[in-house]
Amino acid sequence: MTKPGSSMNIGRIALIVAALLAVGAVAVQVYRSMNDESGANGSVAASDAEPAPSVDEVIAGLEKKLQESPDDAESWRMLGWSYFETAKFAESATAMKRATTLDPDNPEYWSMLGEALVMASDGQQVPPDAAEAFRNALKHDPKDPRARYFLAVQKDIAGDHKGAIDAWFALLEDTPAGAPYAADIRRVIGQVAENEGIDVAARLAKAAPAAPTGGITTDGPATATAAIPGPSRKEMQEAAALPPGQQEAMIANMVDGLDKRLKANPNDANGWIMLIRSRMQLGQTVQAKQALDRGLDAFKNDGAEAKRIREAAAALGVGG
Repeated sequence: MTKPGSSMNIGRIALIVAALLAVGAVAVQVYRSMNDESGANGSVAASDAEPAPSVDEVIAGLEKKLQESPDDAESWRMLGWSYFETAKFAESATAMKRATTLDPDNPEYWSMLGEALVMASDGQQVPPDAAEAFRNALKHDPKDPRARYFLAVQKDIAGDHKGAIDAWFALLEDTPAGAPYAADIRRVIGQVAENEGIDVAARLAKAAPAAPTGGITTDGPATATAAIPGPSRKEMQEAAALPPGQQEAMIANMVDGLDKRLKANPNDANGWIMLIRSRMQLGQTVQAKQALDRGLDAFKNDGAEAKRIREAAAALGVGG
């Protein structure tokens, strides 16, 4: 696959399976349209949607923000992702190194750093620093798909083709059938096996995918739709006894109360998810997006919780 003279070098393989990026690198607002090709989400009409800025505009905005807030790990991740999308791989790696320094327990940051280092190299290897980044990712998340994929690539480069194929099969078994990169992993397995004379037809036929998740990797969406306590029974009974207009006012007051509570105590990821959901239920899409931004800012150095909030917002139709 990556031997001298091979028709597929590691750079091309990385691009073919680039959908692995989407597992961890959830789009910043410039790419919210990636989840909705019409350019509008399910809650906002296309005519009301703001035009998405260019990647260069996003990069410029992030660079300016990081000059003022250099300890914002989530913004460094977003900057690294934006650089990667514009093929500025060395710059992406620099940004991701900063993110891993600020939040060293985040597997997503480590695996993104590893891929940036791979792409910043000569395209024929998994450099030692990239491999180390991938191993760090797996320390914190043994199932990180990007790290597993590239460490299997490293096995293949080293001549351990069977080991690489076994690792890709293990990854395939953990890959949801609906994942956009499932077919690509199968393709890579088939191509390497054919090049090396390894029979994998029966294994590919038997390989059973994991249950579909729609690309979601945390419990954020479940939390957004069901897992956060709502108003108390007394509050619901009081609301039901009011005329419709007053009901809406009471609900709005409760949501505003939650908003004020989060201003005073922002270290509550479930609270931010509940606020985003509530704003969307009230049709307050702008306020929902603002709540998402504030929640992400509150957890800017806690990548795991930031990811939960992003994925919950995405499930609710809020891009960010």
